[in-house]
Amino acid sequence: MNASATLLPTVVRPSVEDRHWLSSDHCATPVLELLHALDWTVVDTPEANVHATSPDGRVYVGWLPEDPAAWTHDVVWRIQVQPTEGHTWVQEFGADTPSEAVAGFIAALVAHTPC
Repeated sequence: MNASATLLPTVVRPSVEDRHWLSSDHCATPVLELLHALDWTVVDTPEANVHATSPDGRVYVGWLPEDPAAWTHDVVWRIQVQPTEGHTWVQEFGADTPSEAVAGFIAALVAHTPC
């Protein structure tokens, strides 16, 4: 099956300078800025962990750099989703996952339109 060139996505090749985020700096800023922009409830704990909930309460995002239970499983980011129908599911990311990638995942998640 051949696809028309007009139907194929444009290939984007960022310069090396634009890929600085490929090496995680363990900074939560890109995710936290996104969550604030989406008007999520964001709560900081005294231990420096952050918990956020979507306005409808169905999506949770946790940044858990100081949670011993999370570190035991090499988890820094935990995203939990309760769909309208179906079972709760979880996606977790480790300390080496750039926060820009986590922000991209969350942006795609909340932008998804049901089929």
